[in-house]
Amino acid sequence: MSTNRAVLRIEDLHVSVEGKEIVNGLSLTVPAGEVHAIMGPNGSGKSTLANTLAGHPKYQVTAGKVYLKGEDITDLAPDERAKRGMFLAMQYPTAIPGVTMVNFLRAALKAVQDRDVPVREFRQRLQEALTLLKMDESFARRYVNDGFSGGEKKRAEVLQMSILKPAMAVMDETDSGLDIDALRTVAEGINALHTPEMGILLITHYQRLLNYITPDRVHVLYKGRIVRSGGSELAQALEEKGYDWITSEIDGDSEAVAISKGSDA
Repeated sequence: MSTNRAVLRIEDLHVSVEGKEIVNGLSLTVPAGEVHAIMGPNGSGKSTLANTLAGHPKYQVTAGKVYLKGEDITDLAPDERAKRGMFLAMQYPTAIPGVTMVNFLRAALKAVQDRDVPVREFRQRLQEALTLLKMDESFARRYVNDGFSGGEKKRAEVLQMSILKPAMAVMDETDSGLDIDALRTVAEGINALHTPEMGILLITHYQRLLNYITPDRVHVLYKGRIVRSGGSELAQALEEKGYDWITSEIDGDSEAVAISKGSDA
């Protein structure tokens, strides 16, 4: 599915939150049609990366660039990024009581396409999405995430993804809080939506999601930068051995450099 077209390109990205640097020189390229997984221990900067790509104002880019389909989006507002094809499936989706999924989805589509979408066109797209994702029509009439289970919240995110058809889908710990059945259902939905034009960045702490979605590349994020990359076998190794075999090596190299610099002084 891979092509030579980079949907997402990140160059030497540095991100600070309240004056503290969290992402520290991260570079990454996701070609069209590829699924890349970002894994790493808690506090490594995974969710900071996701929010930064979406344009959350709390996360300040202090250096580096983010390109979407070749366009520099580093300084664009979240809505402008969405119009250009960036999508973020949130780790903790917010409930919006009183707003139905169908109205929310139509408003989101109108905002992204910057036009008033005719009712017939929208309803056709919604029906196609529900059918593809094997979801009952009653789901679309419920209030957004109000009273939803963890699995339903994540399915609602996938439904949004289906309606908006982004060029780049960033999924922040989509497996968080899901039982095995819900995880399989959500993963099947993501697989059904994946096209040769779309890039997907799966951000996860555990390997279990990757049992159902096979990544083209796996990257280990630690202390705000990618320290190891490989194929799906890397995710399996992390499942078996944890992160210590990588982080201890990185920390050991850093300590050696620090000692060397001290000696030079």
